[in-house]
Amino acid sequence: MTLAPIQVIGGGLAGSEAAWQIASAGVPVVLHEMRPVVGTPAHQGGDLAELVCSNSFRADDWETNAVGLLHAEMRIAGSLIMRAGDAHQTPAGGALAVDREGFASAVTAALETHPLVTIARGETQAFSPEWDSVIVATGPLTSPALTGAILALTGEDQLSFFDAIAPIVHAETIDMGVAWRQSRYDKPGPGGDAAAYINCPMTRPQYEAFIDRVLAGPKSEFREWEDVPYFDGCLPIEVMAERGRDTPRHGPMKPVGLTNAHKPDEKPWAVVQLRQDNALGTLWNMVGFQTKLKHAAQVEVFRTIPGLERAVFARLGGLHRNTFINSPRLLDNGLRLRADPRLRFAGQITGVEGYVESAAIGLIAGRLAAAERLGVALGPPPATTALGALVRHITGGHLAGSAFQPMNINYGLLPPLDAPAVGKGRGERGRARKRAIGVRALADLEGWLASSNFSQREKEGPLAEQGDDEGLQRFGLA
Repeated sequence: MTLAPIQVIGGGLAGSEAAWQIASAGVPVVLHEMRPVVGTPAHQGGDLAELVCSNSFRADDWETNAVGLLHAEMRIAGSLIMRAGDAHQTPAGGALAVDREGFASAVTAALETHPLVTIARGETQAFSPEWDSVIVATGPLTSPALTGAILALTGEDQLSFFDAIAPIVHAETIDMGVAWRQSRYDKPGPGGDAAAYINCPMTRPQYEAFIDRVLAGPKSEFREWEDVPYFDGCLPIEVMAERGRDTPRHGPMKPVGLTNAHKPDEKPWAVVQLRQDNALGTLWNMVGFQTKLKHAAQVEVFRTIPGLERAVFARLGGLHRNTFINSPRLLDNGLRLRADPRLRFAGQITGVEGYVESAAIGLIAGRLAAAERLGVALGPPPATTALGALVRHITGGHLAGSAFQPMNINYGLLPPLDAPAVGKGRGERGRARKRAIGVRALADLEGWLASSNFSQREKEGPLAEQGDDEGLQRFGLA
């Protein structure tokens, strides 16, 4: 029997992951991506899954961090995004950061060479009535035409917020006579590197002067978006400073867990950290320095940071609009649009925040769409898993009566567990509780994956090469 293809609109992380999951289940898929035929204000090329903000997938430890647990679940489920991320990681302490060009190239190549994937380049302006199964994964930069088509179906306005891009610096222009290499608390990352960050120290007078310049510098303004709220997880540095002069110092510029190698007896008042941005180690991005400062002001202000006086910027910060739908009202728990169930939504447009979370919703949407096409009854993952907790959040798990806002994965979205009787310290109990939540999640995910009758197709297809059928053995739990 010849199966009709599923249409996926948007070739970002969510759309790429959805297309991979569909094809891996043995179902044909058409992946629509408007770039490079039609560009966006934030993207630079035509590769699929291009990263436009940070190059970090954040913490990678499934036993102590919720996003690390999400990484682990996605690896078990055969995620293309995680496979490419693991293959192209760069040093980042306890985080998983990737070489953005190598990562995007790997995702693009995997989809271009898959026999069940067709990539259609060009803008999609409407939903063809001939399409009976569609995943909308157009992300924060949905084109105006498609935005209008979505609004016509939903009957309400989208919510919007700003998402700012951090600057990137050429490594050889950083003064290592002032800066030093160290990860916070000397914590090693996936590659064992305990010095994954470059740190630029500030005294209190230097910090105060810097904040003055940030507040006074000219900003890019968009009057039609003046009343749009920011997402707290990706605040521009100047917005942080506006909320309180010490806010950056208790956020991305906090000095804790760091010792100035050049002046070990002097405690910095604040620290600017840079994280490796490519595999060669030639480019470093300024952690937490998303900004809407105008470009000339960025160069002037950021060169007052000790160690960056002669910095050459490979890319300056920028600002782009982010949009998402009112998912709790509009979507069912299978991510289908209630007003038109042939449409599923995935990625940031659903109201998750972060690269990994966006790809995770693409993974789920792809599996659900493939199961439906194959006539397999499949619901969302259990709410005890990180994947399932995200679905529950965006389809009704937020506080009733409160405004729906973007959300990163966190332990607060997962059902709680009592801490095992391990040790007496609060920290020990907290770590034991998190690990117990992770063990439960990975076991429950295995059950959900096994419940899909198309799992044999995956073992015989491209996913067999990854060994993802090893399941819990990957994490020492079986």
